[in-house]
Amino acid sequence: MAAGMRETGNKYKETLSCRVLRWRNTGLKRALTAAVLWAFAGAGFAADASAGGDFIPLTKDKPYLHVMHEGRSIKVQRVQDPDYELKGYYAKTARKCPPFCIQPITPVDGVRVIGEVELFQFMETELRDGTGLLIDARTPAWHKKGTIPGSINTPFTDLSKSADDPEMMDALERFGARERSEKPGFLEKELKNLGWDDNPYLTDKWDFTDAKHLVLWCNGPACGQSPRAIRGLVAAGYPKDKIWYYRGGMQMWELWGLTTVVPKD
Repeated sequence: MAAGMRETGNKYKETLSCRVLRWRNTGLKRALTAAVLWAFAGAGFAADASAGGDFIPLTKDKPYLHVMHEGRSIKVQRVQDPDYELKGYYAKTARKCPPFCIQPITPVDGVRVIGEVELFQFMETELRDGTGLLIDARTPAWHKKGTIPGSINTPFTDLSKSADDPEMMDALERFGARERSEKPGFLEKELKNLGWDDNPYLTDKWDFTDAKHLVLWCNGPACGQSPRAIRGLVAAGYPKDKIWYYRGGMQMWELWGLTTVVPKD
């Protein structure tokens, strides 16, 4: 009887072993099948991305962005038509010089020049959190035809005036500068002359400590409107490290097929 029980036990073990082996094989098959399916799915997704990958992003890592303009959210992206061609004023390559002369890479030494990618980053950081302003320095007539989303119009005609002019003073205050209530004393002036002043954002008349980071632009590399505005701001004491120059301006913005908006007013 003991021998019979051993035989039964051995058969049970064999049966159990076979079941385990079959389960393992089945599990392995399922895992392999799943892997193959995922591989095909991945290939399918890649094919879809390739076939449907006609979407043209802003950069390889950024399909588009949103920016607030006159109280509404604007989606900034590129034109998706591969046959799109720039036409009109910004497509012209030859204009009378002066006044439409190619501008230097920077209007003032110490002012940073940026391109589109840096402008995208600015839109999603300083402009979004309120510490920066995007300035369309063109005349109101140009601004009304269309502008870069997020921009406010402060024409170069205001920003190239003297620091004591009411329009320049108003602009400086809107940009976050504060007129000093007291004139600097003798000691402050001496320390400043020696380069020991611990606040480089103070001038005799203005406190630029909380002044906003500005990006100024106009119609493009052959436009002198924003360069004149930048020179005017620097002459008024605005810190150079708080001014950026988007030299490409509307011409390069349009060339890349980027979103523009027509102001409400």
